Amino acid sequence: MARYGLPDSVWVKSSYSGDNGGTCVETQSTADGLVAVGDSKDRTLGAHTFAPAQWQAFVAAVQNGSL
Repeated sequence: MARYGLPDSVWVKSSYSGDNGGTCVETQSTADGLVAVGDSKDRTLGAHTFAPAQWQAFVAAVQNGSL
């Protein structure tokens, strides 16, 4: 099922998402340059989109323990 017109074939599951039924985050770049983020366990939920700088700042904050 496509999420808001985003193709299923280009989603990339996070390497931190295991196959144990836990949190499963996946991303893809959209045609207009945004980063789409979704839940691979329930693709009917849609996806959130972020500007690349916003997504990079979020990932950096998680990596350095700020979040």
